[in-house]
Amino acid sequence: MSATIKDVAKLAGVSMKTVSNVLNGYPHLTPETRGKVERALAELNYRPNIAARNLRSGRTGLIALAVPTTMNPYFAEIAHLIVREAQDRGLTVLIDCTEGDLEREKHVAEGFRSQLLDGMILQPWSLSATYLRNRADRTPLVLLGERKVQSADSVAIDSKAAVAAAIEHLVGLGRRRIGAIGPPLTKRTGAPPEPRRRHAGYLAALTAAGIEPDPALVAHHQPNAPHDVTEAVVDHLLAQPDPPDAIFCFNDRTALATLRELRTRGVRVPDDIAVIGVDDVEGARLSTPSLSSIAPDKQGIARTAVNMLTERIEGANRPARQVVAGFEVMARESTVGTDAMERAGGG
Repeated sequence: MSATIKDVAKLAGVSMKTVSNVLNGYPHLTPETRGKVERALAELNYRPNIAARNLRSGRTGLIALAVPTTMNPYFAEIAHLIVREAQDRGLTVLIDCTEGDLEREKHVAEGFRSQLLDGMILQPWSLSATYLRNRADRTPLVLLGERKVQSADSVAIDSKAAVAAAIEHLVGLGRRRIGAIGPPLTKRTGAPPEPRRRHAGYLAALTAAGIEPDPALVAHHQPNAPHDVTEAVVDHLLAQPDPPDAIFCFNDRTALATLRELRTRGVRVPDDIAVIGVDDVEGARLSTPSLSSIAPDKQGIARTAVNMLTERIEGANRPARQVVAGFEVMARESTVGTDAMERAGGG
């Protein structure tokens, strides 16, 4: 039988109200009293009755997470981290893959199953900032990514700064013909801002390094395709009169596919062409060669998103916050080579 608050209070030698105060984070308790209760909680392996708590609060304990796809490892990893953060707060996460479809994203933003949900975390891929700003549903909402809406909290890395760090890394290694592979750029309403910002960051970083951007070194592919990088994309870059000596990929899924395409053509990485991506997914560390990548603070993104959503669920009435998450350059074999990695002790 599961331990109750009464059992904890008896073992700790305090009242049930004191146990409740500890469980709810009441600050005005002596360290001695708090310690006795926490030791009793641990000894009895006490677990709070979330259902009863939710019934008293009028909440369900359910939140939704909607991402474009879980086929992209980045979104799968973010989803995993958000689920863990939510569990730590007694919340259950319902996950929906929208495939970036406009109507499915509208369904989420307008509070699908809103009678069941306390709040939602959404990575919009097709919804415009105007639509999100004017949505009728009042279910608490937190956005992932760089779609900024004055009426909703959001968290993301700064794509332009992240790309600049990647280009600076390549330039520091002596690379001057730096190509790029990413999804087609579009100005359509609701198009995700990340590709445009990463392309702008790529151009700005090259210019800052004194390198004239060459449009012929930029290749495009359809996003979220089963194989992001086709033979034609890599062949286009290799067929240039002065081919690239480095390739920046807009995400790791593309970069990993690029590594494979280059290898099948006998191109040595990084001797002939260095490759770097963005996202630092698990596969980046496992590929051959291991993939250099810009690593967003995914744990921080997940924790911040859940924290902001929890604040809203609990009634926080404050202006919307746009939180910029950190990132770092993870230099691996695809840019610095095997010898440098061995000297650095792996990575």
